[in-house]
Amino acid sequence: MDKLNVTDINISGFVEMNTYRYLYFCIMFKLYTLIMCSNGTIVYLIWRHKDLHEPMYIFIAALLINSVIYSTTIYPKLLVDFLSEKQTISYSACLFQFFIFYSVGCSELSLLAVMAYDRYVSICKPLRYTTIMRKTTVSILLVVSWIVPACHIAVQVILSFQTKLCNFDLKGIFCNNAMYTLQCVKPRALTLFGAVILLDNLALPMLFTVFTYTRIFIIAHQSCKEFRRKAFETCLPHLLVLISFSCLGAYDGILPRVESDVPKTARFIMTLQIIVYHPLFNPIIYGLKMKEISKHLKRLFSRNKM
Repeated sequence: MDKLNVTDINISGFVEMNTYRYLYFCIMFKLYTLIMCSNGTIVYLIWRHKDLHEPMYIFIAALLINSVIYSTTIYPKLLVDFLSEKQTISYSACLFQFFIFYSVGCSELSLLAVMAYDRYVSICKPLRYTTIMRKTTVSILLVVSWIVPACHIAVQVILSFQTKLCNFDLKGIFCNNAMYTLQCVKPRALTLFGAVILLDNLALPMLFTVFTYTRIFIIAHQSCKEFRRKAFETCLPHLLVLISFSCLGAYDGILPRVESDVPKTARFIMTLQIIVYHPLFNPIIYGLKMKEISKHLKRLFSRNKM
């Protein structure tokens, strides 16, 4: 058991499902297919149509690509577990799931902050928009939004890999922060670096986003009714996604801490919300609320019906 990379961890978050395992498998397979198709369709439309080659839509595509990566890390293993008599995962694979889950999560919050800045420049400084949001700027913001969170989480994963395990029963259906309950003692360095991640990748982007939208709404409130309407329409989808993501983050943080008070079936259903709700919420919101994307979606579906 000293070689952590070959240690098998029992995944105990599944309910008893001998009778319904194939039903669960079919449902989750259809959900995974729906997630991949819905996110992939909008990414394709943004890539295909030149009128969508604008910073706002590029950042939306980045968010949806994150959903595809995140789901592909979780669902294939989940589908295998539904068909297995015993649900286990190696510690190395568990750390990989943890790395992708939180890298993508922190990256999404960074992208939402970047999108808030993009909306701020577009609404409050329209004459300077093309000068500020150049292709080079957009590329740098995308790279930073992906690379910085990944580097932070990678350090945390390396520290976790070197930590001794005393528990091999993971109360969940995939490896999130419940993984820390497996460790004998949480190293001080891991705790301190977790605080750094909380500040750099969560608190600062969230505060920046809230500050930016506050500035937008103050300026919009001081402007004409038509300006307020346009500002609200362009910001609403991003605000809905931000609220959804914030609820998801709070949900993920609270669930492992109350696991002893939550029945196994309820915990299973609650955890499913994390892996189902948000990857489907993003494409639905952007597909319905963003007029240009909605227009191309209608054209795509009407063409397929002919």
